[in-house]
Amino acid sequence: MTRFIFITGGVVSSLGKGLSSAALGALLQARGYEVRLRKLDPYLNVDPGTMSPYQHGEVYVTDDGAETDLDLGHYERYTGVPARRSDNVTTGRIYSNVIAKERRGDYLGGTVQVIPHVTDAIKEFIVSDLGDEDFVLCEIGGTVGDIEGLPFLEAIRQLRNELGAERTLFIHLTLVPFIPSAGELKTKPTQHSAKELLNIGIQADMLLCRCDREIPTDARKKIALFCNVRDSRVIPALDVDTIYQVPISYHEQGFDTEVLRFFGLIEEGLEDDIDLSRWTEVVQRIRAPEGEVNIAIVGKYTNLLDAYKSLGEALHHGGIANNVRVKLNWLESEIFEREDAVKHLEGCHGILVPGGFGHRGAEGKIKAACFARERQVPYFGICFGMQMAVIEAARNLAGIEGAGSTEFGPCDEPVVGLLTEWTRGNVVERRTANEDFGGTMRLGAYPCSLTPGSRVAAIYGDNLDIGERHRHRYEVNINFTDRLEQHGIRFSGMSPDGELPEIVEIPEHPWFIGVQFHPELKSKPFEPHPLFRSFIKAAMKQSRLV
Repeated sequence: MTRFIFITGGVVSSLGKGLSSAALGALLQARGYEVRLRKLDPYLNVDPGTMSPYQHGEVYVTDDGAETDLDLGHYERYTGVPARRSDNVTTGRIYSNVIAKERRGDYLGGTVQVIPHVTDAIKEFIVSDLGDEDFVLCEIGGTVGDIEGLPFLEAIRQLRNELGAERTLFIHLTLVPFIPSAGELKTKPTQHSAKELLNIGIQADMLLCRCDREIPTDARKKIALFCNVRDSRVIPALDVDTIYQVPISYHEQGFDTEVLRFFGLIEEGLEDDIDLSRWTEVVQRIRAPEGEVNIAIVGKYTNLLDAYKSLGEALHHGGIANNVRVKLNWLESEIFEREDAVKHLEGCHGILVPGGFGHRGAEGKIKAACFARERQVPYFGICFGMQMAVIEAARNLAGIEGAGSTEFGPCDEPVVGLLTEWTRGNVVERRTANEDFGGTMRLGAYPCSLTPGSRVAAIYGDNLDIGERHRHRYEVNINFTDRLEQHGIRFSGMSPDGELPEIVEIPEHPWFIGVQFHPELKSKPFEPHPLFRSFIKAAMKQSRLV
């Protein structure tokens, strides 16, 4: 029997519902339960694929090719359970599906309304595409009181009535702020938030209270009294020095124990029947590293680091694997178009150029790749970062002066061009330059064949057939590979049909690798991605730590 846990938020945004959901999933998993996590987003975009990184942050891509909310990255990193298309839905997609059914006449002439048609569609999403999961954790985006989220809240209210309290749990995440001038924590925001939720018809079963210090017993009792929950179900969510401490801290506060008690799944005396050793090991490596490396990330969305959420975490995972602290230096790529790059990159032990779209900052990324190649600094190019490294090599090694990308407009030598055709399984997918932007890229997991004896083959453990996740519309032009390989560039990873270059490396360089896919999406703290593990190891050598 699958049980559903709904996580809502109140008072203010950015309290960490995604992390809280992921941490609870990890705790239930550590107790031996099968979990699945889902995100319900209240915005009208069909998915985040066409949204600016400044608006939404990172677009997380699943194996089956869905563009989803970045919180799904947290879910995967904490539980290891691969996310699916059916794990993220937006108001836009719900309404699109409902309107499509209305146009087909599926409602038989009836008046289409938010209740029951939209709420029924939401409920159908929540309970669909499940297997043997013991728990499904559903995070409701936004905060209670937002008009956009009302259909989702109404849907989960109805589910409580349909499934019963024995299969549904409402957790409400709130803020308990400390007012320095008063010298005390204030409970009133939490009280008001719980009341706002109650006005919608949902009584919170458990309160998760974000705070920067311990909540006194009398304050917890006050929250419990006015919010109509048990004292033991007012759970402090204290600030921590690393996000990977969160599952440990939540367990210490009795979060998972109270959840299981709510469902009648825990016996007295078995509260600590849980193995958190992999989390304690991760935290120990973060807190007591044996050294430090400096990594320069040359991107174009550095004003909002959520745009590179998975990337930043994957680099830290590489540090965990090598027991070093990874210090990230975020650099706006445009500065390299105006100033001497040397002063910004001197002293770094590795350079990473991540994915991105558009011409802004592209020449700066090319200069960063040139610096890494010429100065023998470890270089990691991801997606757009690989393309810029290839353009740099084409210009400065192969002598192709007009080398560029058709993404920026017509060019003399289109070393990078629009990807119009690729294979997914037995199906050939095609795109044109005039199609809609949303959902038309090469998305999801695709196989890649590695060249025997190459550096990447050794990094992957001599496994010559790998699968990685993609999100791109442009690709290195296969017609230029022979000319580039004559000048020290090696295309060491190709699509199985040999048509699409997937990995490029420079064998004579200490560590210079570009990949068309996004390896950061599959990295986990307890299972760092091999490329990030190897890149940080190369940076350690650069820093003379080893």
